[in-house]
Amino acid sequence: MELIAKTGVSKNEKIIDIGSGSSVLIDDLIDDGYSNIIATDISQKAMNNTKNRLSETDLQKVTWIVDDLTQPAELQNFTDISIWHDRAVFHFLTEEKDRETYFKLLNGAVKEGGYVIIATFNLTGANKCSGLPVQRYDEKGIAEFLGDNYELVDFFDFDYIMPNGDNRPYVYTLFRRN
Repeated sequence: MELIAKTGVSKNEKIIDIGSGSSVLIDDLIDDGYSNIIATDISQKAMNNTKNRLSETDLQKVTWIVDDLTQPAELQNFTDISIWHDRAVFHFLTEEKDRETYFKLLNGAVKEGGYVIIATFNLTGANKCSGLPVQRYDEKGIAEFLGDNYELVDFFDFDYIMPNGDNRPYVYTLFRRN
């Protein structure tokens, strides 16, 4: 939420949350007055968990998309996104073709002057998550992935403590599209 606030975008601009799942980010955005939210995940069940927490009025502030980022059916249709938010999806894209598809979606969706927030396992983070291999990054690696059309605005390391007590080191990044 701090990085989203740092962008200064108005509360009615489009924000897409990649890999929304059951995260409370959607709830927090609505509580903070945002009203043009796109929630997307590969899991309908996870998205239903979020929907079940919201009122009928709040549900109308969100466009719900179940889609696979690596083989998108609907996501490629989105444009004029002011904020692309991804916490913990990008690091699961371990194959070059999947990262290329992700970049094509991101680059086609985020408007000029828009923002990209990507949080991944940092270089000291886990090698696997939920039994799946992950790709680890620092802010320089994400900047290299995004290329010269995206300027790094801010970044920080964050240690997420799992319910079982394990530490999961992340890097959070904020970029602005030139």
